[in-house]
Amino acid sequence: MYPFYFLGISVVMGILQILIWHVNVINAFLSAFILSNIGLQGLFAFIGHFFKADEIARGIGWPVGSPFQREIAFANLAMGTLGIMSIWFRGNFWFAAIVARSVFSWGAAYGHITDLKKRENTSILNAGPVLYDDILLPFILIGLYIFDTIV
Repeated sequence: MYPFYFLGISVVMGILQILIWHVNVINAFLSAFILSNIGLQGLFAFIGHFFKADEIARGIGWPVGSPFQREIAFANLAMGTLGIMSIWFRGNFWFAAIVARSVFSWGAAYGHITDLKKRENTSILNAGPVLYDDILLPFILIGLYIFDTIV
């Protein structure tokens, strides 16, 4: 369910930038999505995979106690750091953050779908909102970046 919270945060942040600072609509939502859905969500995922690894593993339908959770945690920390740093660095830095998140997300989606098909793993963190977020968020980020570059 948490991906919907970050989506909501992005929308609110985008609207606030438009209303308060009169930021271009596309740029407002792009920066909001990068900060919230790459930065904050990356940090949130790091905390979960690192400090609540067994709980998250159970939610995904994975075996508990795997050191793989720590690797996923640090991949999320890297993306979260990129998203937060995007407050100060823009342009190609935004593009790099979007590419990193997109590759990770689509790779994760592939893993979730494979697990869904092979093991019929319908766990909420495998086949629920996280899967939809992994598939759709990169399209949103890439689309906003393209429109921001054109406009």
